Amino acid sequence: MFTGIVEAMSTIKSILQAGTNYHFEIQTSLAAALKIDQSVAHNGVCLTVVDVASATYKVTAVDETLQRTNLGTLKPGDYINLERCLPANGRLEGHVVQGHVDQVGVCTAIEEKEGSWLFQFTYAPNEASLIVEKGSITVNGVSLTCFNTTANTFTIAIIPYTFRHTNFQYLKVGDRVNLEFDIIGKYVKLLLEKRNDV
Repeated sequence: MFTGIVEAMSTIKSILQAGTNYHFEIQTSLAAALKIDQSVAHNGVCLTVVDVASATYKVTAVDETLQRTNLGTLKPGDYINLERCLPANGRLEGHVVQGHVDQVGVCTAIEEKEGSWLFQFTYAPNEASLIVEKGSITVNGVSLTCFNTTANTFTIAIIPYTFRHTNFQYLKVGDRVNLEFDIIGKYVKLLLEKRNDV
């Protein structure tokens, strides 16, 4: 489990394709604290550490993950948001995040507001019931509050600290982002659908 509080914005050192899998080598200050088999969220995608060096570590993404997230569009040198899993005695600083991306959204507008930034995104409207005004959403692994919600758009505000410490500073209109909707909302939706089927 994660909380959507990014620990490090790091760089992709290399990407090796092996069949339909991509092996990512990440250069980061977190590497020294990692162990093989640990889970790390990469732009909100939970991947397993398979190798660790002094300043880098490696993870593997299968084709299913590459098709459903923005990881397949990344290149060496790109910046990626990282978060280690929540320790059992840790604080839930953001909201409950699984590291399971629901869909890819697209950035449609960026507006600077005298020190903060507004980002607007579109998403597939089939999940519209999972986004509520002032509710939680994870965008590229960052726990955020959405507002100005419609059937297929929402807006988030980024404060200067978050802008400087995540890859939001490099985001451009047209870029694809990973979206994970609130797990509580997903369970409520499932329960209501099952009740309606009875």
